[in-house]
Amino acid sequence: MTQNKILITGAHGQVGSVLYSELSKKYGKDNIVASDIKEMPSADVFELLDVTDIEAMNAVVKKHSITEIYHLAAILSAKGEQDPLWTWELNLQGLFNVLEASRNNQVEKIFFPSSIAVFGHKSKLIVAPQASITDPTTVYGMSKVAGEYWCQYYHNKYGLDIRSIRYPGVIGYQSMAGGGTTDYAVEIFQYVLDKKEYSCFLEKDTRLPMIFMEDAIRATFEIMEAPIENINIRTSYNISGINFTPEELVQEIQVHHPDFKCTYLPDFRQQIAESWPQKIDDTEAMVDWGWKPSYDLPKMVSSMFENLPKKKLAPIQL
Repeated sequence: MTQNKILITGAHGQVGSVLYSELSKKYGKDNIVASDIKEMPSADVFELLDVTDIEAMNAVVKKHSITEIYHLAAILSAKGEQDPLWTWELNLQGLFNVLEASRNNQVEKIFFPSSIAVFGHKSKLIVAPQASITDPTTVYGMSKVAGEYWCQYYHNKYGLDIRSIRYPGVIGYQSMAGGGTTDYAVEIFQYVLDKKEYSCFLEKDTRLPMIFMEDAIRATFEIMEAPIENINIRTSYNISGINFTPEELVQEIQVHHPDFKCTYLPDFRQQIAESWPQKIDDTEAMVDWGWKPSYDLPKMVSSMFENLPKKKLAPIQL
C-alpha cells in the first residue's frame, strides 16, 4: 500500500494549524506538506503557496507526489465582507486550482470545508435540514455554496473523490479564530483569563450552531476515512456539535469564574448571524458515516479552561 502524501492549504489558519498537528501524529510529519502565504516554522515540510496561482499549485502537487489535499485556505465571513471581490477570487480560484491540480495529477482524495454560512433567511433557520434552500448573505457563504456544487460537478464529471462537511462555528484552545462571525466564542475565553470584561459583538440571545475543535477534527477524519460507498452527498454534509447563545456561554463560564462580566454591543456581524440557522440537522452524516459529537457546552467550557492557560490566544482583529 502506498504511503499517503498530504497537502494542507491554509495550514496557518484556525482549523488548518490543528489539522496539521493531528495529521502529523497520524501519518508522520514527513508525509504532511503544510502550505500557506507565510512561513510556518513548526512544519517539517513547508511550501510557500498562493492558492490562486495554478502553476505553483501544480508544482507543489507534482513535487511531493500528493495523494490527498485538505483545502483550508479561505477568507471567512466577517473578514470577507471587508473585501468581497478578493474574498470571492481567493475562495473560488483557490478551489478551482486544487480541483484542476488534483484532476491532472491523480490526487486520490480531497477535503473541502463548507460552512453554515451557506444558509440564509429563506432557509429553515430553527433547524436547518440537509436539503435546504441556500441563500447566503455574505460573499463567504456565496463562495461556499458555489464551491459545494463545483465539488459535486468534478466528482460527477471527472470521478474526483471530494468530501465535504459544513462546519458550524469552531471553538478551540489550540489556535486563534480567523475572522468569522462565531469568533466571539473563542475570543471570550482569553478575556476571562486576563480578568477583563468582554464586549460581545452579538446580541445575548443569538443562538448559533457551534462545534468544539476536537469534534471538528474528528469529523474531518471520519468522513475522509469512510468507505467511498458510504459517501452519498457530494455537495457537503451538515454536521452539528452544540448550539448556544452568548448569554448561555457566559453563564457556563461563570460556573468557573463567577466574577466574569460580559456586555453586548452588536455590530455588523449581528446581521450575518441572524441569517444563519439556530440548529443543524445532521442525520445524514450520522447514518452515512457514523458521525456523533462528543462535547456538550459544559464539557467544552471545562476543556477550554483546562487547556487555555498553556496557550495565550491573541485578540481577533478585523
